[in-house]
Amino acid sequence: MPTVVVPFRRENAKLRLRPLPEEARAALTEAMLEDVLAAAGAVGDRTIIASEVDQGESVELALRGIEACPILVVNADLPCVQPRDLLALLGGLTGGGMALVEARDGTTNALALAAPHLFAPLYGPGSAERFRRRAERLEVPAVTAEIPNLVDDVDTVADLERLEERLGPHTAAALGELRAGLVP
Repeated sequence: MPTVVVPFRRENAKLRLRPLPEEARAALTEAMLEDVLAAAGAVGDRTIIASEVDQGESVELALRGIEACPILVVNADLPCVQPRDLLALLGGLTGGGMALVEARDGTTNALALAAPHLFAPLYGPGSAERFRRRAERLEVPAVTAEIPNLVDDVDTVADLERLEERLGPHTAAALGELRAGLVP
């Protein structure tokens, strides 16, 4: 079974959801995490990183203690993810390399790694291209996977609305509570 690493930040999470009150943002952030963990738990062991260091450092720290391969690194803001999506990402892993899912904005939403040393803290704008260049430098294959439930992350309220029909149960419930006025 693969190891699944889910980087997650509780403090100041999802600031682009800021039109929402802090309590609502926190509830939605936790709900998205729960949906990702449900999918992750169906395909492998999981590690949650609740760290105040940046995403790349958090993943790097988690990978130091991981020996079981392959490894999936899945962002916590992918509330549509299903186990089959993670299995499809694993299926893209060939020849000791990596597979990645690029978000619409060029960042990286998910990685499949044949070994921990393939990771480097490259997150941020344009990170998908940086991960592909890293694989090239390491002379390992890199596959870009087009998996809609992993491409579609939630950064804004508009993203939540656009994805509403595909949201996982925890995120859908949190959004429903927010609309019903149960979450401030």
